[in-house]
Amino acid sequence: MNAIVALCHFCELHGPRTLFCTEVLHSPLPQGAGSGDISGQNEPAEEEEGGIQMSSRIRSHSPAEGASADSSSPGPKKSDMCEASGCRSLAGGHPGYVSHDKETSIKYVSHQHPNHPQLFSIVRQACVRSLSCEVCPGREGPIFFGDEQHGFVFSHTFFIKDSLARGFQRWYSIITIMMDRIYLINSWPFLLGKIRGIIDELQGKALKVFEAEQFGCPQRAQRMNTAFTPFLHQRNGNAARSLTSLTNDENLWACLHTSFAWLLKACGSRLTEKLLEGAPTEDTLVQMEKLADLKEESEGWDGSEEEEKPSSQPDVVEGQELSKSSPETSLMPDCNSWNVAHRRLSVFRSLRHMRQVLGASAFRMLAWHVLMGNQVIWKAQDMDLVQSAFDVLRTMLPIGCVRIIPYSDQYEEAYRCNFLGLSPHVQIPPHILSSEFAVLVEVRAAPRSSLYPTLFEDEQSLNKYEFVVTSGSPVAADRVGPTILNKIEAALTNQNLSVDVVDQCLVCLKEEWMNKVKVLFKFTKVDSRPKEDTQKLLSILGAAEEDNVKLLKFWMTGLSKTYKSHLMSTVRSPTSSESRN
Repeated sequence: MNAIVALCHFCELHGPRTLFCTEVLHSPLPQGAGSGDISGQNEPAEEEEGGIQMSSRIRSHSPAEGASADSSSPGPKKSDMCEASGCRSLAGGHPGYVSHDKETSIKYVSHQHPNHPQLFSIVRQACVRSLSCEVCPGREGPIFFGDEQHGFVFSHTFFIKDSLARGFQRWYSIITIMMDRIYLINSWPFLLGKIRGIIDELQGKALKVFEAEQFGCPQRAQRMNTAFTPFLHQRNGNAARSLTSLTNDENLWACLHTSFAWLLKACGSRLTEKLLEGAPTEDTLVQMEKLADLKEESEGWDGSEEEEKPSSQPDVVEGQELSKSSPETSLMPDCNSWNVAHRRLSVFRSLRHMRQVLGASAFRMLAWHVLMGNQVIWKAQDMDLVQSAFDVLRTMLPIGCVRIIPYSDQYEEAYRCNFLGLSPHVQIPPHILSSEFAVLVEVRAAPRSSLYPTLFEDEQSLNKYEFVVTSGSPVAADRVGPTILNKIEAALTNQNLSVDVVDQCLVCLKEEWMNKVKVLFKFTKVDSRPKEDTQKLLSILGAAEEDNVKLLKFWMTGLSKTYKSHLMSTVRSPTSSESRN
């Protein structure tokens, strides 16, 4: 992450001062930090942490180099610094700390001030604002400020106990500066938690020192006895106490370097950029809505609500449902990963694979029911096989049209799910078996005479099964069917197309028909056009056939709430009504 993290302090003599900062270097080190890696002398033992070589390598310089660095440094003059290191973190001539990220060849460099004059000015201004005008109520807590010219700042102010300070505390802040406003705002929760942890550790160390000093020599009574001492004398005597003295930690700056370097690396790797070409698809919008709903539900649930749930109702998890009735549906620990991998051999790999296993006619019947929104029921002993079948079949539908109960010990109604997995002993109501709105796939042990030839090297396990597809409304072989089904079958039978290419064909076909669904929804539900106009529209869309109309109506249920609310708000707005008139 291209940012700077800094620790700032409000000195009673000199005002806001930068004590310590860590920056990211993608290029050779600056002059003030040395010219090359030094190994052997003056180099502590190396330690691995989070992919960073946290060696905190100290750069060594000759006296001439140190003098030249100090003379050219953009930092404040010695006359502006407290004599006893109150405004200074590293001692004069200290070269600073360096950590190397082996994965990205990035260096994290820590010193009191940035060596680049422009960065020094940006950090200095952010320091002054964080400890003067840009403060949250109570003077302790996080705040965001900045602009395009001087960068954007996440600042967290806090107090450190000091028995010799005015008010028994000193004021500090940890700031994160970067030019990308959106990235910094999105990182707010992460930065708040991690920086709050650093602050708690500093305050805890300082509190122990404060309590020990107060126990040995209470300052409140002593100050009351010397109330007439000139205030300037007290101020000059108490302004120069360093943070290492307040926390009684000689390795404080090395620890802060480690924490700041990890913070920059972790914050930079937790968010990634993704290029979106055009508007988001309906599947993307529906996924975002489901994630938002799940987050709200998880925040609202408590123990009492869990107890009130009926034990026979499957739980909804990430848009799908898992049954409580069978203990085998619970998530298994990592120690059983080998068994899971072994069981996952008996699975469907793709739609093409399923078509080869079931046969062309049985697959067409199954795919027809899937596209029409009818209930698809699988009865099998192998739960992984059923789950893989649903994972493959759901790729033909928009995400908003998919409702799955992977495995259950009782039949669930069609309004709850359009994909239902059942154990072999579950009784299905007779009216469902004879219904034209359901299809049943029974997985049985195949007799030796009916074993089909192995199509792939790793599919011998499917050879032991027989798949029987039945429905109260079988699809005739000469039935035209929905247009998208014919195109899907054409792609599956074309051996020149790889599985990945077929997947992209499915994405394009779904988007094509979802666009038709949007037009039909706008035409019928929003504008309320007459039936004659709707038929003309369907003819224009190339979807006038009965199966195409049924498909469009079913897929209309998968439209995102965002799209529907956008259309409704557009219709209700005065500008739209005036334009229609």
